[in-house]
Amino acid sequence: MPSWCPLLCRLAMLLCVWAPCQAQSDTELPPGTPIIQLRLAGDKRKHYEGRVEVYYNGEWGTVCDDDFSIHAANILCRELGYVEAVSWSPSSKYGKGEGRIWLDNVHCSGRERTLAQCKSNGFGVSDCKHSEDVGVVCNQRRIPGFKFISSFTNSVESLNVQIEEVRIRAIYSQRKRVPITEGYLEVKDGGKWRQICDEEWTEMNNRVICGMYGFPGEKGYNTKVYKLLAKRRKKNYWDFGVNCTGNEASLHGCKLGHKVELKGNATCEKGMPVVVSCVPGRAFAPSYTQGFSKAYRVEQPLVRLRGGANTGDGRVEVLKNGEWGTVCDDSWNLKAASVVCRELGFGSAKEALAGGRLGQGMGPVHMNEVECSGFEKSLTECYFNRDALGCSHEEDAAVRCNVPAMGFQNKLRLSGGRNPFEGRVEVLAEKNDSLVWGTVCSDSWGTMEATVVCRQLGLGFASNAFQETWYWPGDVRADDVVMSGVRCSGTEMTLAQCLHHGKHLHCPRGGGRFAAGVSCSESAPDLVLNAQVVEHTTYLEDRPMYILQCANEEHCLSSSAATATPSSYRRLMRFSSQIHNNGQSDFRPRAAHNSWVWHDCHRHYHSMEVFTHYDLLSLNGTKVAEGHKASFCLEDTQCEEGTEKRYECANFGQQGITVGCWDTYRHDIDCQWIDVTDVVPGDYIFQVVINPNYEVAESDYTNNIMKCRCRYDGHRIWTYNCHIGGSVSSESEESAFPGLLNNQLGHR
Repeated sequence: MPSWCPLLCRLAMLLCVWAPCQAQSDTELPPGTPIIQLRLAGDKRKHYEGRVEVYYNGEWGTVCDDDFSIHAANILCRELGYVEAVSWSPSSKYGKGEGRIWLDNVHCSGRERTLAQCKSNGFGVSDCKHSEDVGVVCNQRRIPGFKFISSFTNSVESLNVQIEEVRIRAIYSQRKRVPITEGYLEVKDGGKWRQICDEEWTEMNNRVICGMYGFPGEKGYNTKVYKLLAKRRKKNYWDFGVNCTGNEASLHGCKLGHKVELKGNATCEKGMPVVVSCVPGRAFAPSYTQGFSKAYRVEQPLVRLRGGANTGDGRVEVLKNGEWGTVCDDSWNLKAASVVCRELGFGSAKEALAGGRLGQGMGPVHMNEVECSGFEKSLTECYFNRDALGCSHEEDAAVRCNVPAMGFQNKLRLSGGRNPFEGRVEVLAEKNDSLVWGTVCSDSWGTMEATVVCRQLGLGFASNAFQETWYWPGDVRADDVVMSGVRCSGTEMTLAQCLHHGKHLHCPRGGGRFAAGVSCSESAPDLVLNAQVVEHTTYLEDRPMYILQCANEEHCLSSSAATATPSSYRRLMRFSSQIHNNGQSDFRPRAAHNSWVWHDCHRHYHSMEVFTHYDLLSLNGTKVAEGHKASFCLEDTQCEEGTEKRYECANFGQQGITVGCWDTYRHDIDCQWIDVTDVVPGDYIFQVVINPNYEVAESDYTNNIMKCRCRYDGHRIWTYNCHIGGSVSSESEESAFPGLLNNQLGHR
């Protein structure tokens, strides 16, 4: 064998690895292969999905869904610079295209370099209509080293920006700021970071960049500083300009601008590299001063998010006539979703979700067929169809917003778990002037704390909180406790924002095997009490003591029942409760079946120590009577149409509440009451709290509480103005319950 052969073989191997990473170019393709360009268009919810459009023979057209396959989708996505396809959709999911249908009956093996190499009827030969236009969803990861090469210089401006990555590179004096809000804009193309010439750069372009980095708006900057720095530094400009409308969710949604003539140092002579400066939302603004804040009342927002696991995610709810309601997903798109995100202090929307994907709301559906220009200050300024009725909560719209990169995920980790969603919680803390990893004391560690950990790591909802983690072998160098006394409300973005002991640690059991742990889940249940059912079924019953012995044994009567004679009567305020699971996963008791407690008197198991609290409060919030409901039987009493029951208590079966089902506790069941024997006539507040100890993790705890106004005249009882927590405006809440200073659930 000649001595030069190994060298040529290595070179050939390198070429084989390098070639697939390049975009289509004339030299790579066999002679006679039609030259095409591709783009994703139509009613897109994300920049890496859309209707497939092909540029051929000077005209844009579509592709028919007949015989289309995942192989064809993979070819297409790689040609656009994405690593692969996730799925494809027939029947014009992204809207009907216009013009020619260029390709029909496309057959790809998966080895082709371009869609033009796949077998088809031939360009322009089709019996399809635009109702059959095909769409694809690509994996959003870009091919490393991908280089966009234009085959048609006259069609460049109709193509979307295709690059690997985008970044804001802060100048040295601002690199330690979090979040980074200002700096040179750079794009990664062909494996190299490049600047963009600002000669044709617009405010709309700035708006898009700020939005994709999680900032609601843009602002000016000191041009003198950047001009001075630009003169000193070697520049490497990108080949193209950028043309954004201002409504794109990211730079990838913008069109390419004019081709830039690269002339070395003479490139962009009349300008300099693009600089972007953004305004962060209130929750992410860096704080420079401590101890001083303006004394003002925060205005009631008109829009909010509910049911999302991560900051900036959630079901969209709007306030109308003092009552919170949802938005129907008809015509819901990225423009409307971005208006919501910017209104709430986030950036543009990275996803507009439909079909109750982030749980279903309760109450009215306030808006339908929403149409926004994208530049409104509030969703309430957008047009919507006031006459379109009939939307159910199965069609509730939701959003996922771009949020600033705060670096929260770098200060926390899970160690020793069987998968990335579980493990011992380890925190990066300062010790002896250096940063070290350590554990969190598990004293008082619970679901709320686990919720914050899962949110900080971007792992969804809390599934369980653990006070012992001996079964997860963590890093022994991180066994020492560096954080103790942690108490969270559940709304914090990081564990460090929760109350904790600071530098003066106190943890009697220590870390190691007793360190705090969590398991996270992508979905969670959400229990909501139907307030109208409670209001319509409340009544008084006088019941003899001798038939209440079982209830007395289970502590369902007031303390005076202990000395009551068998012939005496107890006055019971009875009612039915209908508890819906509007979340994304089934509600299951935390305790395993083998640890449930058998109650011989009623012949049933208790799977949760306390499932609900029933309280009668004075108008100033003082408790005058109480009851509680042990979860003797969590089951699917009824379900929405199309949902099957999964849980039934008969024959000691599994307990729980399926998504889309509800468990009804009838008014005639033992303990479904408050003993009001010792209560004097007057006006009261009736309160019900579900899952009061947060024993089972949920996506939203604000709706676990229900309040009613209540009047008792000594003979009859009335309940009115019943509503669940967070369903009405703060003003309506205050007028209904003027004596209560705080209507939120207390923590344990």
